[in-house]
Amino acid sequence: MADDRLARLTATIRARRGADPDTSYVARLLAQGRERIAQKVGEEAVEAVIAATRGDAQALKGEAADLVFHLAVLLDSLGLGFDDVLDELERREGVAGLAEKAARSGVSRAKRGD
Repeated sequence: MADDRLARLTATIRARRGADPDTSYVARLLAQGRERIAQKVGEEAVEAVIAATRGDAQALKGEAADLVFHLAVLLDSLGLGFDDVLDELERREGVAGLAEKAARSGVSRAKRGD
């Protein structure tokens, strides 16, 4: 993994999967289900955007940490981790950004039936 801190975060989340939801926030999130975890990711993303638009670097740092944490739990809920995300970024490396985005948008529209 690119950063051992992300590896430690991932390992901690995996270790707490089966913990008591009354004593483990990770276990509580997982027990509440993927929709609740995804909602938390969205909430933290909005809070990060607000901090950024206000120019509050300290608040952004904290909100970004919350966002990364909740994203890690969401990834884990689907059997994924940061290595999978980094592999996907590596796969996209060298592909023109706009062309890659257009290719993904076309796939998304095709899946929706647009």
